[in-house]
Amino acid sequence: MATDFLQSDIYLYGVLPLLIFLARICDVTIGTLRIIYVSKGQRHIAPFLGFFEVFIWIVAISQIMKNLNNFACYFGYAAGFATGNYIGMLVEERLAFGKVLVRVFSTDNGAELVRILNTNGFGATTFQAQGAQGDVSIVYSVINRKNLPAVQQLLFNFNPNLFYVVEDIRKVNKGIFQASTQPKISIFERWRKGK
Repeated sequence: MATDFLQSDIYLYGVLPLLIFLARICDVTIGTLRIIYVSKGQRHIAPFLGFFEVFIWIVAISQIMKNLNNFACYFGYAAGFATGNYIGMLVEERLAFGKVLVRVFSTDNGAELVRILNTNGFGATTFQAQGAQGDVSIVYSVINRKNLPAVQQLLFNFNPNLFYVVEDIRKVNKGIFQASTQPKISIFERWRKGK
């Protein structure tokens, strides 16, 4: 009975492509996270994720190889890959771990912006530079990534037309960071509220 179902059109053209689609979502999402963890230097988590990524991929590709004449499986494989990339980025954004560098270019008083950031618990440094439109203050602040929306709001309140860039940072040594009132949590509990 089970063998008959596995050979039926419902399974081959409906269930199997769906299973391949879901498997690809899982392995590509895990792969996206693995790449991010590798770039952040998280060498204990990346190999663990890599194992599951490849294991799921082997299962999915073996089903493709068994059903080379089934175009629906190809479609499920490709659609799962695309969806997995999107979901992986969403998951990484929600985890919001690591540190970022916020570099602000302002024609306003950079010292005042540093004071505002410091008052709110964010370390910042400023120096004067020469830009295309004259004197400019450049303010650097290294912050926890989860605090980026709060810092962006401070920048907007200071001057809605500020030019700033945000860059990921792999490692940081010392500095002033907003104190966390919450205990350290595992990777699976790092979800932050969406926007």
